[in-house]
Amino acid sequence: MDERDRTHLRRCVELAEQALLAGDEPFGSVLVDGSGTAVAEDRNRVSGGDPTQHPEFALARRSTELLTPAQRAAATVYTSGEHCPMCAAAHAWAGLGRIVYASSTAQLSTWRQELGAAPGPVRPLPVSDVAPGIRVEGPDPDLAPQVRLLHERFRRGSA
Repeated sequence: MDERDRTHLRRCVELAEQALLAGDEPFGSVLVDGSGTAVAEDRNRVSGGDPTQHPEFALARRSTELLTPAQRAAATVYTSGEHCPMCAAAHAWAGLGRIVYASSTAQLSTWRQELGAAPGPVRPLPVSDVAPGIRVEGPDPDLAPQVRLLHERFRRGSA
């Protein structure tokens, strides 16, 4: 992970905060092509009633409209939190390249438990268990605490 990666991850944390301010769980993601240019970004949008409106899932679908198969393979998805199993599967099916995340599934699971949140409907698995061919990097030791604070704010209802 280098400074360019961290720049994109910082944007993901900004998008996660935007999600929080909009009443959603704090997740944000950026799709970056092989040259390092951000081509799309999104934030969590589950508060509208569709629990599948995760930014990683949306970017996997969007990547098929924006990028060729070869470009998708060279792309990176940056995200505030490691992909859930649904998003990891979509990422793999779309043929996207690596994933770089600020906070891990294991961290989120621990935070949720510490904050008294009910377990989610899907087993919290790392990307490597769902899509073993995807190269993953993370968590980022400097950004993960910021992501935790966003989740604390969400659980306390203090956007």
